[in-house]
Amino acid sequence: MTQPIRVIIVDDESLVRAALRVFLDSSDGFDLVGEADNGIDAIALVRSTHPDVVLMDVQMPKMDGIEATQRLTREFPGIKIVALTTFSSERVIVPMLSAGAAGFLVKDTSPDRILDAARLAHEGGYVLSPRVAKELVSSVQQNEPPAPRQLGREEELTERELEVVTLLAQGMSNAEIAAAMFVSEATVKSHLGRITAKWGVRDRIQVLIRATQYGLVSLG
Repeated sequence: MTQPIRVIIVDDESLVRAALRVFLDSSDGFDLVGEADNGIDAIALVRSTHPDVVLMDVQMPKMDGIEATQRLTREFPGIKIVALTTFSSERVIVPMLSAGAAGFLVKDTSPDRILDAARLAHEGGYVLSPRVAKELVSSVQQNEPPAPRQLGREEELTERELEVVTLLAQGMSNAEIAAAMFVSEATVKSHLGRITAKWGVRDRIQVLIRATQYGLVSLG
């Protein structure tokens, strides 16, 4: 039997936490193991409950979601954090994704979409609200040089690594990429590990941003 996905909610608005609690409690496959209203308490809660996924607000007192995400992904490399926030500007999106978030949704996202995002993040995928994706693409395009950046010899990808990046840009999880390539998930993770090492990046979101800057894929 598949184990439920262990989730914690981190948000300084009690109404938001209550709404997310209802969504999770009424859905199969999830186990809500705790709630916090600031980043400091979130870190302590993760240490004590060891969740799979954190639904994380960005703007909070004591410690914001960006710093909390950065600390948590460093201390718990396997944890998946999905940002949920009212703000979708570049100055919030890029730092949150760079901190290690596996996705970024605005709070007007439908409950089903939020739960799907938690599942996909748990499976190794990523998810962005359409509004967030637009801001991210715009940010990448504005910061790109007139021509795509040239790959250095040590940064060049193999044919299979390029295939992984292309499928990643389509929003596929590791399992979906493995199925499309007729390989194991372990092989996909191995390819991603070599790509992040070649490009000096930390996670799949940063791989996508770098691949866009190199002109290898389009997120638009």
